[in-house]
Amino acid sequence: MVQVDEIAERLGVQVVSARHGVAIDEVEHDSRRVGPRTLFACIPGAVVDGHNFAVDAVDAGACALLVERLLPLDVPQLLVPSVRRAIGPVAAQVHGDPSEVIDVVGVTGTNGKTTTVRIAAALLTRLGRKVTEIGTLTGERTTPEAPELQRQLAAARAAGHQAVVMEVSSHALDQHRVDGTRFRVAAFTNLGIDHLDHHGTMEAYFQAKASLFTPGLSDRAIIDTTTDAGRRLADRTQIPAEIIGPGSVAGIEHSSTGSRFRWRSHDVFVPLVGVFNVTNAVIAAEIVVSLGFEPAAVASALSELDGVPGRFETVDAGQDFMIVVDYAHTPDGLEAVLRAARQLTTGTLTVVFGAGGDRDTGKRPQMGEAAGRLADRVIVTNDNPRNESPDAIISAIVAGMSQPPARIEPDRRLAIRHAIAGARSGDLVLIAGKGHESTQTVGAEVFDFDDRKVARQEVARLRGFES
Repeated sequence: MVQVDEIAERLGVQVVSARHGVAIDEVEHDSRRVGPRTLFACIPGAVVDGHNFAVDAVDAGACALLVERLLPLDVPQLLVPSVRRAIGPVAAQVHGDPSEVIDVVGVTGTNGKTTTVRIAAALLTRLGRKVTEIGTLTGERTTPEAPELQRQLAAARAAGHQAVVMEVSSHALDQHRVDGTRFRVAAFTNLGIDHLDHHGTMEAYFQAKASLFTPGLSDRAIIDTTTDAGRRLADRTQIPAEIIGPGSVAGIEHSSTGSRFRWRSHDVFVPLVGVFNVTNAVIAAEIVVSLGFEPAAVASALSELDGVPGRFETVDAGQDFMIVVDYAHTPDGLEAVLRAARQLTTGTLTVVFGAGGDRDTGKRPQMGEAAGRLADRVIVTNDNPRNESPDAIISAIVAGMSQPPARIEPDRRLAIRHAIAGARSGDLVLIAGKGHESTQTVGAEVFDFDDRKVARQEVARLRGFES
């Protein structure tokens, strides 16, 4: 437990209270999860203000408050300019600053974060490290809120893990969720059009990502410089950086089972398809090398990897054509997986995709353009329309295409059915956008929907075996 006065000393503020010696063992920003010995952080939000829930938090047992304005409550209060900026360091202190004890790796970028994190964690595990993975495949948020993140880091330390490999989203950086976390290594994959509904401009989006690569958060950097954003980041970063570029790998060969290439004078095979996955694998490999492992051992471990759920994942239900499910939901991501898919088929390449609602609208026509340019057959459908009109989302996608799609089918299952029914031996059907997700959100309703399961069911149906 940490005394409120110790927290105040680190923050450089005074405790506003007649009571002292109050001990804290938890930090929380949701009044519904408050218990005894909890410091409740009153975060002012866009919709609700945490200060309005302070009474509920105190009634539930909160023994101190982190505030931006003093409240008429008889508990110690720490008055700070920004609760958002303070909550991460406070949560870290309460949990014993776990990132000072274990190696924390942060991966950021528009595309490739999940795959890179999964590969790096798998490599470390195969090389004998106990690892915790945090990201899209492990929780509700890509990057947890600061109190939950520090709890997870502390749990990893308590479990005897030596490393945590995590995704760091631009939202998390913008909202200071990782403040108070020390990253041994920060890695950058790429920057494409996404999340402009939150950031407003590509420059603001870049600046959010770039904030991870500063001495205040990270010790070292791994930066892919095959994009303009990567080169710009490499030029401006103030921490030691390993640069990955076109010369980092050689002799890339692709097949339906994986990719071969040469890295750091070692021949490497990874059971992942596509140039983008080779890049992800190399970034992950460089992360592991930066943590002290020999390249030869890392190269050997790469060949033992498993695939990543929903990331260029093949679906084999006995059909004589390929079905691939991928999470690609940005213009750059969709283009990358379509190019990878093209390398694996001499037949017809069909893509089924949509776009998420209540998210950046500007990327929709660009996704339509990429699909129309790179696929032979395009079927536009729903993704997670959420609270938007599905027809409006589909219309925005189609507006970017130079010619109409082969089919518009809002029902995602029927869209997948048509794609599979029209496939012939040697063809490839790419189902993009949702990847590992197991639900679909339409309005306020959430339905069970997994592209991989649906694809298998539709192949069975086509063959006369209902499942």
